[in-house]
Amino acid sequence: MTWSNWSESETCEPAELHFARSAEDVSAVVVEAAERGQSVRVAGSGHSHYRLVPTDGVVLDLSGLTGIVHTDVDAHRARVWGGTTIFALGRPLHDAGLALTNQGDIDRQALAGAVGTGTHGTGQALGNLSSMVAGLTIVGADGEATRCSADENTDLFRAARLGLGAFGVVTEIEMSVKPAFRLKERQWKAKYDELRPSIDELSGQHRHFEFFWFPLNDTAHPKCMDVTDEPAVYPVRGEGERCNWSYEVLPNHRPHLHTEMEYSVPVERSLDCLDEIRDLMRADFPDVRWPVEYRRVAADDVAMSQAHGRTSATISVHQGNGLPAEPFFRACEAVFLRYEGRPHWGKVHYLDGAQLAAATPGWDEWWAQRNAVDPAGVFLNDRLRSWRS
Repeated sequence: MTWSNWSESETCEPAELHFARSAEDVSAVVVEAAERGQSVRVAGSGHSHYRLVPTDGVVLDLSGLTGIVHTDVDAHRARVWGGTTIFALGRPLHDAGLALTNQGDIDRQALAGAVGTGTHGTGQALGNLSSMVAGLTIVGADGEATRCSADENTDLFRAARLGLGAFGVVTEIEMSVKPAFRLKERQWKAKYDELRPSIDELSGQHRHFEFFWFPLNDTAHPKCMDVTDEPAVYPVRGEGERCNWSYEVLPNHRPHLHTEMEYSVPVERSLDCLDEIRDLMRADFPDVRWPVEYRRVAADDVAMSQAHGRTSATISVHQGNGLPAEPFFRACEAVFLRYEGRPHWGKVHYLDGAQLAAATPGWDEWWAQRNAVDPAGVFLNDRLRSWRS
């Protein structure tokens, strides 16, 4: 049997592909695998472009472990099964009068995978999904479920909020959420040189501001979104002039298979970094037609987070499936690293353990906690094991 990720760029032939539908089943599978000396890696929607899931052990699919466990409207909290996709979470949260504080442009990811890789949306004052976690339930190598939060098993919580699936199987996540809200979106087009002087101002003026830059015609496609009291307008029209509930406006349909590299850089240096990526593409990679995405994310205190301790801008480069990507990505990576870049854990990068340790806040503490709860490395694959500290 073969497992592959969403973009078909990463594949493996595990000894077992197991579809779990209960926490009890998860525990039993983990115990059996540990007794056999096999690794266990969890697959959500397979939306990572990096080699996080592939293993010759057990791939554990949590797509059957979905839904809301409990909501607390007064406390603005929601407990959710780990396999729940973000797109399937929007309406049930809304029916409870709640919403995720923010989410990404793509909503196909399982929540546990999105949280576990530091996935984010856009908004200079809005953190990534990992920073919105209030609690986790993790099944360890002994099959026992451990609850952790800021008040309970705090060392585990601080490390496992962005856990890369390396601490155990995250079966439940408690998220800090908001009362349901509507967003009004506006999009336009501008030449890059026309947009650049206003990027800082637009990022500060709007709850959400981002843009794609298209290399073929040197044109940017910016959009901004802000909270509104205006009534929702139906039907929802894809991207463009939208006014709907947040879970209807924030995501977009992205059906075209591609692979992606994203780095987070200090916001103060981000436009210079983007300029250099633009010059690189125009000079050395004129055949790359896929756009570059620019977003901003608030600073956080999450170990291993790309935005740890600094407001950041994320710059993403893309290439279509079947097209040569590595020379282009490696050239971009060299630029990102000159600007103190940190790679997105769910997207392509070429760094080894020593390079990641140098670039990543909380690296040693994260590994110390991880090794303490799983000394045998049941939840590591070969790639993660090669980084092991």
